[in-house]
Amino acid sequence: MIWMWTSGILAFLLLLDALRLRGKTTALPSLPPSDEPPDPQHRFFVRPGVAVTADLQRAASAFARAQRLEILDLVPVEMPALQALAFLQTVEGGGGSGPAGAADLFAPGRTAGQFLLVHEDVLARAGVGNQPPPADLVGFIRLAARLRPYAVRASGAAAAPDLRPSPEDGRPSFAALRELFGAFVSTALLAFPGVLALLVLGVTYGGWVGLAAAAAFQLQPLIALGAGPLRPRDLAAATLLRIPLEIARWAALLRGMTKPSPEAETIASLRPTYGALLATPRDRLFLPRQTTCPVCGAGDLTEYLSTPDLLQHKPGTFALERCRACGHVFQNPRLSIEGLNFYYRDFYDGLGEEGFEFIFAAQRDAYVARAKMLAALSPRPGSWLDVGCGHGHFCCAARDILPSTPFHGLDMSESVDEAVRRRWIDHGVRGLFPDLAPTMAETYDVVSMSHYLEHTLDPRRELAAARAALRPGGRLLIEVPDPEWPLAGWMGRYWVGWFQPQHLHLLSTTNLDRLLREHGFVPEAWHRGPAHLECDFLVGLALLLGRLAPRGPMPWLPPASPLGVAWRALVWTLALPLFIVAGGTDRLTSRLARRIDRSNTYRVIARKE
Repeated sequence: MIWMWTSGILAFLLLLDALRLRGKTTALPSLPPSDEPPDPQHRFFVRPGVAVTADLQRAASAFARAQRLEILDLVPVEMPALQALAFLQTVEGGGGSGPAGAADLFAPGRTAGQFLLVHEDVLARAGVGNQPPPADLVGFIRLAARLRPYAVRASGAAAAPDLRPSPEDGRPSFAALRELFGAFVSTALLAFPGVLALLVLGVTYGGWVGLAAAAAFQLQPLIALGAGPLRPRDLAAATLLRIPLEIARWAALLRGMTKPSPEAETIASLRPTYGALLATPRDRLFLPRQTTCPVCGAGDLTEYLSTPDLLQHKPGTFALERCRACGHVFQNPRLSIEGLNFYYRDFYDGLGEEGFEFIFAAQRDAYVARAKMLAALSPRPGSWLDVGCGHGHFCCAARDILPSTPFHGLDMSESVDEAVRRRWIDHGVRGLFPDLAPTMAETYDVVSMSHYLEHTLDPRRELAAARAALRPGGRLLIEVPDPEWPLAGWMGRYWVGWFQPQHLHLLSTTNLDRLLREHGFVPEAWHRGPAHLECDFLVGLALLLGRLAPRGPMPWLPPASPLGVAWRALVWTLALPLFIVAGGTDRLTSRLARRIDRSNTYRVIARKE
């Protein structure tokens, strides 16, 4: 009976996925011909071996101009069927039109890897204006991913009848798969044998339902590609012989695993640097231990939590202490500036940049909710400073709600310069907010600190800086983790809100209200339940698995053995069903949080008196 149910669910998911891909196929516009000369601001990147006519260039340029696209990816209508399926699985699709919103800019850049049209302005801001055409599919994937955030008008794709696919198309590339999935490439590689095993077991033990699941898998190419502009010549063969063809493709991918990745070369080059950093005496990474609470001054402190670095697995153990008088939870001893530099290194940038770019892009709904909360009190703020802006994801999303508001960003890292180049913010400043605030005296209508205050050495200095930078009557928007969330204690070190060693202060609503009033702010609105982030169980599971089988090599860890690599791939693949359960549990928890008006995160808007 269990295999009948499993096969039934699998058949439903396969058909649902096929219909989703069919929707992408039918939404893909066909490239119309044109006699207009190409726009001189359009640059064409063509895959070696792909023949491109002057007619095709004219058509592409005219289409991009008409649709106001800064990036146009052309898809050959005769792309091999299984390759077309893989492309549709990763691409957003559509021709695009009008100004790009945050949803467009946050989507990962994807390409069919044949022909890219890019506006010169995008190339210049992305810093690749002099780059020659990529030599292979991997190069096209990297270029598309690099350029997508800069297409502030729009980017899109179109099916090109006159574009013949590269002779290399249809040959699976592990390097390309690794470029698409990054650290999750092993899991992606094991997806097909996992599905195949379920199909075999379903056919063996699930009766007609198992046969239906196998039929759904076989028919996916026909359902997905049987309508719309794409016309693969091998569609019939791919439908009838999909399983043996997929086995052959999978075997080809396995053969490509032996080649070293660019990331491995980067990690090897960083090992000497980290060797020197790891030799730094531990006491230089921490400030002296505090004997009194930084919020209320009481001396009655107790150890609350001790944990290693579960995020990057850098060496060290970190203690959170709790004040019995006011309940404030804070890291004690706290990291010094040298310690913060060490533990932040290769976290949000460098080796960690790609992963966090994905995480930040996935939080668009939270960014919009913050902007709407402020807009309800101040519909048209004249100027906005986002402190700790990173690459500017929040400001980019907030523009959809407040299109006329100038957004400035402040951050310690070069990410703020990148945000300016992307035009996600209008102006960027690098440095420490308390040091720069005197130069911003009464400049802004709004200052926001989203998941920033908990990272700072002294929240009081940050609030004083916000008061200095705000005009009279200006508003301060703060969002932080809520240490009073019941799961925070129940999950212990695996609750993401503790986020050690980076979170130095975990302020309760009572303590933040107290600090705000001390600095001349009057809280106007609080969001608790509505601010909940659906991540507790998903991230908690990832942290637990990372403890059991850390993902990927790092320059501060010993090189992994082949057995260790296999162990990681096995553990994370077997845990895939647990991630589905964790995601469902997070969804239910989120609904409960909104009902009881409690959450893992809260936000507050306070007005400067």
